[in-house]
Amino acid sequence: MSLPKISNGRSRPIGERKRTEWLYAAEMETLRMITQGAGLTDILNHVCASIDRLIFPSITTILLMDPDGLRLRPIAGPKVPQEWTRAISSVLVDPDAGLCNTAAALKMRVIVPDVAKEPIWLEAYRDLALTLGIRAGWSQPILTKENQVLGTFAVYSPECRVPTDDDLALIEAAGHVALLAIERQRSHEALTSALADARKSETELRRMTDAVAQSIVVLNPDGKAISANRVALEYTGLSLEEVQATGFRERVFHPDDVARLHETRLRALSGTMPFENEQRVRRADGQYRWFLIQYKPVIDDDGHVACWYATGTDIEDRKRAENKLRQDERELRQLMDALPQHVLVLDKQGALLQANRTMLDYKGYTLEEMKGVGTRERINRDVHPDDLERVESERRLGLLKGVPFEMEKRLLGKDSHFRWFLFRYNPVVDDDGAVVRWFATATDIEERKQAEDRMRNETVALRETIVRSSMLEEIVGSSPALRRVLTQVEKVAATDSTVLILGETGTGKELIARAIHNRSTRTGRAFVSVNCAAIPTSLIASELFGHEKGAFTGAIQRRIGRFESADGGTLFLDEIGELPPETQVALLRVLQERTLERVGGLRPVAVDVRVLAATNRDLDAAIADGSFRKDLFYRLNVFPVHLPALRERSGDIPLLVEYLVARYAQKAGKRIQRIGNETMELFKRYSWPGNVRELQNVIERAVILCDGETFSVDPSWFAAERSKSPVRAMRLASDLAAREKTMIENALRQASGRVSGADGAAAILGMPRQTLESKLRRLGIKPYHFRTS
Repeated sequence: MSLPKISNGRSRPIGERKRTEWLYAAEMETLRMITQGAGLTDILNHVCASIDRLIFPSITTILLMDPDGLRLRPIAGPKVPQEWTRAISSVLVDPDAGLCNTAAALKMRVIVPDVAKEPIWLEAYRDLALTLGIRAGWSQPILTKENQVLGTFAVYSPECRVPTDDDLALIEAAGHVALLAIERQRSHEALTSALADARKSETELRRMTDAVAQSIVVLNPDGKAISANRVALEYTGLSLEEVQATGFRERVFHPDDVARLHETRLRALSGTMPFENEQRVRRADGQYRWFLIQYKPVIDDDGHVACWYATGTDIEDRKRAENKLRQDERELRQLMDALPQHVLVLDKQGALLQANRTMLDYKGYTLEEMKGVGTRERINRDVHPDDLERVESERRLGLLKGVPFEMEKRLLGKDSHFRWFLFRYNPVVDDDGAVVRWFATATDIEERKQAEDRMRNETVALRETIVRSSMLEEIVGSSPALRRVLTQVEKVAATDSTVLILGETGTGKELIARAIHNRSTRTGRAFVSVNCAAIPTSLIASELFGHEKGAFTGAIQRRIGRFESADGGTLFLDEIGELPPETQVALLRVLQERTLERVGGLRPVAVDVRVLAATNRDLDAAIADGSFRKDLFYRLNVFPVHLPALRERSGDIPLLVEYLVARYAQKAGKRIQRIGNETMELFKRYSWPGNVRELQNVIERAVILCDGETFSVDPSWFAAERSKSPVRAMRLASDLAAREKTMIENALRQASGRVSGADGAAAILGMPRQTLESKLRRLGIKPYHFRTS
């Protein structure tokens, strides 16, 4: 047979305030159930269920002592397995008879941290307890003021542990509620029995009411006291004759309460329905304590009130708890009003409940005026029009998710000026995790925003200064090849077209990209440069598109990528030919759809970015060998710009040398007046395989070593280049290209101009069709010239 078990878990921490609130609520619910005639089992089951919700997971049970005082009988505990109830019902009360029986025998709290090892736990029930998931437990005896055991209150835990101070305080408080319910029930039973025998024996009724632990006063139909039990007489210190005398109420009850309840009490006594009120009752020592007075009528056979039974329950502790709660609320309000931040309390839908003095002073409204208009109307009135749509969207989404969130918005003050505030929203949840209200704080960030604007303006001004001073500083020359490039830059800069910049290393591809950006409509926004070859393949997607928290090991927080950083501006992708294939697919989607997905993200993010790409690779060959996507090439090659090598614009070398010498001399603090003719001839004769970048490095080194006013270089620096015979290398390359062209033309002539197919030129040459087509374009060969009629 499958037996129910307790699930593992930890009890929730319960503060003093929470425990006070629970005790107050439990007492009120217990009194309500008693008033409505609920049975003792139902009342105690309600108490157990309440404890099970606060110490979760657990099994709570209440056992009552048999009249003979020999055994405890389970009376409540909706979650207690029936097998356990049957097992412990026959155990005698004894100091060594398990958890509850030991607590009842010793009249003190008993804690069993480990059922498997506890010696007082009866062996006959140890295995059953462990099978049912009971690993630990603690029991609190329910004692009367006379130290009489009425029963025990027990909590079973699914794990071996010692209860916390909160747990013990909670079951002690629950034991007080249970004691109240048991005594009230027994009082009720005693009263019922007494009423049944009233006509038979006035003496027996008197004896029974005296045995009840609560104060009982019998009133005539008009409300005048005619009898009182022993407890009432001992509390007030009065004799029965003094109770029956005129002025008893004025003598016993607080004067303020007598005046306050006079009319209400008379109206209730004129009817036939039970009623209750709370009054302060004077004790024999002159001290007043709060009591809950409950009036129950005794109806005769004619339906008239024969008498009233008034029972008094001491609720002084509950009243003190109420006063403590009110005091805590006043102190909390004073604390909120003292904060320099704006503080708001909202209901779970976001409607305003409270606002501190700082917020009300800033707005110039009272709380009622703030709450008087609806939430939407208040937001429309208070929030800057430019922020309205964003604020409503972020606020609605944040409240819907039920987790902390924040936003920045401009708020209108009583001086009719807007100021920036940072709002932080934090939910308050109940025991089930449902949001019951929101606390929001607003911090004035106007000065921070102004500083950001100043910094942004200064950054723009600095960028413009840098652009004016350094833009195109290394693109110096007047050769026709360079002028063609700069003309293309001027034409394409004003558009949003994608540009593919092609050229050897060191030709200034990034400078051309910056020139395009600085002359475009996006010049005021970011220019973000990414070297695709410098980023590891495993990180390139995260670097370009960003990632969400937890997307991969080490992703401890969300990070936006270069595309989002460049939103509204320009993104320069250098060495585009080095992108891995999977990243090429993602890049193609961004270029096509203008949206991206962060790594680990679930929703697309729209971006407005102009893409400039550059490479020194032969992309046609890369497409032919399958390392670069053809469709991506077409997307990037909207406007190609070919940068000439420095050897192709050798006429610009003297201008570049003069410019760079002056620049590095100024930087080094040297006065260089002339450039030697021999040195200039060396620069002109050199082939500069590293292009302008190599020229810069050579001049910078020569300036550092230069001691006089004449600039010169060591001819040995170029010896390695001469030994490599660049002219012969170039001639060899030209010869190879010529031979390749001849072989391709012969194959086309043999295939009658066909490129593909079994008899095509590609098959004759033994190369893929795409590779041959790439070479045809590069060599300028037209296949149709070789077709025969």
